[in-house]
Amino acid sequence: MKKLLVSFLILTSLVATSASAQKTAEYLGPKIKPPAAGQQAAYEVPIVTKKLANGMEIIVLQDSSVPLVTIEFAVRNGSFTEPPELNGLSHLYEHMFFKTNKATAIFRCEYIQFRNLAAFRNLGCDNDFRLKPEIKDWSYVGLIDQLGIVNNGTTREEVVQYYFTTTSPNILPALRFIKDAARYPVFDEQEFEGEKQNVLAELDRNLSQPGYYLNQESLNRLFYKYPTRKSPGGTKATVAAATTDQMRLIQSRYYVPNNSALIVTGDVDPQHIFKLTEELFGDWKRAEDPFVKFPLVEHPPLTKSEGVIVNQPVQSVLVQVSWQGPSIGKDDAATYAADVFSFIIRQPDSRFQRALVDSQLTTGANIGYYTQRNVGPIQAIVSTSPEKAKAAMKALYAEIAQFDKPNYFTDEELESAKTLLEADDLYSRDKLSEYGRTLSFWWSTTGIDYFRGYHKNLRATTRADIIKYVKTYIQNKPRISVALISTEQQAIAKLTTEDLTGGAAK
Repeated sequence: MKKLLVSFLILTSLVATSASAQKTAEYLGPKIKPPAAGQQAAYEVPIVTKKLANGMEIIVLQDSSVPLVTIEFAVRNGSFTEPPELNGLSHLYEHMFFKTNKATAIFRCEYIQFRNLAAFRNLGCDNDFRLKPEIKDWSYVGLIDQLGIVNNGTTREEVVQYYFTTTSPNILPALRFIKDAARYPVFDEQEFEGEKQNVLAELDRNLSQPGYYLNQESLNRLFYKYPTRKSPGGTKATVAAATTDQMRLIQSRYYVPNNSALIVTGDVDPQHIFKLTEELFGDWKRAEDPFVKFPLVEHPPLTKSEGVIVNQPVQSVLVQVSWQGPSIGKDDAATYAADVFSFIIRQPDSRFQRALVDSQLTTGANIGYYTQRNVGPIQAIVSTSPEKAKAAMKALYAEIAQFDKPNYFTDEELESAKTLLEADDLYSRDKLSEYGRTLSFWWSTTGIDYFRGYHKNLRATTRADIIKYVKTYIQNKPRISVALISTEQQAIAKLTTEDLTGGAAK
């Protein structure tokens, strides 16, 4: 789905409340009566785009209701580019993005030049000053802390995002900051060691969460040949062994204009943004397409179903069933069908919710698809008690067996799901500082043309499309089913691998 459907997010919602479906209903509002056929066209998000001669894409969504602007720099990088030895280093690079670059180094050197000559020489300022003609303007550096520029970053499977929110008059300093961070990083060894420790601390926090083990076990088995390509956090071993030379390797491969995008939302004039980006990024030299030189791996299909029990000190029994789903560029129609069907499933009055939640077999249940270019996972997650675990799994697979039946959902449910998906996107646009992340996710994973046609194609999705998706990717297909359960609960539940896989042959 276009929302970043990560297992941890679903698990959090299921653990946090026994009425997750009801919470969704409260957010979306009352049931919407679908429009009559042909009466409502899919809306279009009013984005304006331009591609620079060097291949860098500029995406602008103007909204002048508040004098704020969010600027996001996105790179097609992340775990899908990482062999085992680089696993987690895209995330480490993200941490280094905000550290010293050549512009900040020049500013620092000028500051101390006439105050401490020894320090000036020790910092290697002579070399930094040679870049002055290339950097051109570094005066903004001293003002950054006064401009209210809030920045952060995120690393996912198929995109690394850096986002900056500030007031409209500060667009130029923010763009200069991004330009210099992207094009002229220093990778100071002392800063690098400090960020390695920060990332290692993040990994330690992940390891303290029981849900981490459920998610990793599922992904490691679902993408068994290339598991690092689906694990943005990496491992403590790879992060601890990381070097600044590896940072430069990532920079040279992926931080190039024809693999980057700038997304600007808020109180801006698109033509003004195009002019500024041309001035700041237009002379950035195009490089070889990294995905031609370093093509994505082909994840082999599952050959058998597996059931796995992971013992962790949890209060509820959590089961995640995963399938390999469609890939953007290979089966786009299935990705639209997956989104619509997942939305039907999550509605509180759907047959799925009635069978699993209203029956009190589970305290929460859902099925979703995570849109990816390189094989998106389909995940069903249920939260239940040890006493009801076997019955819950039996009910789950009984519902799955009915997914392709003509009466599993009504025409009204189908049309309402399309309307509500559009409404959900409109609600998310209410906070443009976050919507830029949605745009950059689409840009990197699917391409902006897919995004432009997203709601139109949702509107065109038919019952036949959904049935084809279900039969192609879910029903009678090999699956990975992982149960997160405490030793004490397992003594009561007595779950077997056959329970977890629905009796599918191993």
